[in-house]
Amino acid sequence: MEEKERKAQFLTDSNIEIKRVYSKIDVPSEEPGEYPFTRGVQPTMYRSKFWTMRQYAGFSTAEESNRRYHYLLNNGTTGLSVAFDLPTQIGYDSSHEFADGEVGKAGVAIDSLRDMEILFDGIKLENITTSMTINSTASILLSMYIALAKKQGADLKKISGTIQNDILKEYAARGTYIYPPKPSMRIITDIFEYCSKEVPKWNTISISGYHIREAGSTAVQELAFTLANGKAYLKAAIDKGLDINVFAKRLSFFFNAHNNMFEEVAKFRAARRMWAKITKELGATDPRAQMLRFHTQTGGSTLTAQQPHNNIIRVTTQALSAVLGGTQSLHTNGFDEAIALPTEEAARIALRTQQIIAYESGAADTVDPLAGSYFVEALTNEVEAAAWEYIKKIDAMGGSVSAIEQGYMQNEIAASSYKYQRDIQIGEKIIVGVNKFTIEEEPLKDIFTVDDSIREKQIQKINQVKSERDNEKVLVLLQKLEVTAKEDQNLMPVILEAAENYATLGEIADVMRNVFGEYNG
Repeated sequence: MEEKERKAQFLTDSNIEIKRVYSKIDVPSEEPGEYPFTRGVQPTMYRSKFWTMRQYAGFSTAEESNRRYHYLLNNGTTGLSVAFDLPTQIGYDSSHEFADGEVGKAGVAIDSLRDMEILFDGIKLENITTSMTINSTASILLSMYIALAKKQGADLKKISGTIQNDILKEYAARGTYIYPPKPSMRIITDIFEYCSKEVPKWNTISISGYHIREAGSTAVQELAFTLANGKAYLKAAIDKGLDINVFAKRLSFFFNAHNNMFEEVAKFRAARRMWAKITKELGATDPRAQMLRFHTQTGGSTLTAQQPHNNIIRVTTQALSAVLGGTQSLHTNGFDEAIALPTEEAARIALRTQQIIAYESGAADTVDPLAGSYFVEALTNEVEAAAWEYIKKIDAMGGSVSAIEQGYMQNEIAASSYKYQRDIQIGEKIIVGVNKFTIEEEPLKDIFTVDDSIREKQIQKINQVKSERDNEKVLVLLQKLEVTAKEDQNLMPVILEAAENYATLGEIADVMRNVFGEYNG
């Protein structure tokens, strides 16, 4: 007699039905490193070099964050990833009234080149790759980073890293935008153009599905909306006259790794295949311009304040899905991040999770280890097909910018988020320690906190910078930036010059606010 199954229907988080058993289907015939790159962008993948173990950190002052960076580097981190506080993200100096209560809370406060100098004190930028999660002020923070590299005597042709620089997902899911879509797209394509000539190893955009997923989307929506945004960036750069075979090589992606391990692996494999087709259709002939390279972060929204040590297991399975799916770099969250910024212990455990997967699990010993799995191959096809359906709808609306302006992406994400939370509330979806297997527990004692007094310290630094710099020269450069913003010239050289002369982030952002206006959604 056949036993009754636990559920009437088994579904992935994107509502794709999981069959009881899978049988032989057509398996992709291409090899790793070959178009359409389903099996990976490199023929040898981790057999040659592990993914970059990039721990996301940034809090309080540049001094505090610098200490954490040295701690992570001493413990085996191979790339840094900078988190900026909210005022920095939306173009306000720490001294601005809107910054009150937010300085140093969600990341590090960077007000001028002086803070950038402190942030990377003792770290040679030529010897490390740096990822900066910054969008509306990406041009300013990148300029400060380049200015610091020049002060260190670095060869700008050698410095490498990534700026997120993905404003479309801010309109759709996150909200840290400043300017309206059109000037924002101009700034982004100016960065593409400038970096292709001056800092050619820099990844000029990290098109982010991570924040779309954190806002409540499904895996399929994350994939579809991210690639649709990527398509919009490609078209904007092509319209500006840039060569897709040049600038597309420096585009990268940023995905979320959630709890449904096999759906996540399928999403990563489908993403490469879909992007290869999108770039080819838009004229890319160089295989390197057709490759989707991506960073992954484990799912912040999956972390629970209840039984926080359970998050170590969640992060492990999520990190494993990213490795099995062929990520190029990875950040693993600390187990205590649902409660506060991670302590050093939590950050170390998160890093050790990656190192154990790399050195002990065997997951990195062969390329695309789940290839040929009936389930994974079928799921890859189904995730791809569902994502194409979304992209077709977005294309029919006129592309991502139009779809965002019409509220389409936002509404789809909101509906998925509501369903996910409702499924947890009614017990349809089990979250261990939250709606099942609960216990009475003491709150964590060792919690990282940020001192509210740091705003005053930042204001003191701003005042000192302004007293020591050539204020007349700064004023001239800000006026030059205003003229450039009103004309059809590349903004990056002027922003860089202003940053080199210690114009503050807020001063630079305000010039562009005055020219471009602010977007109110």
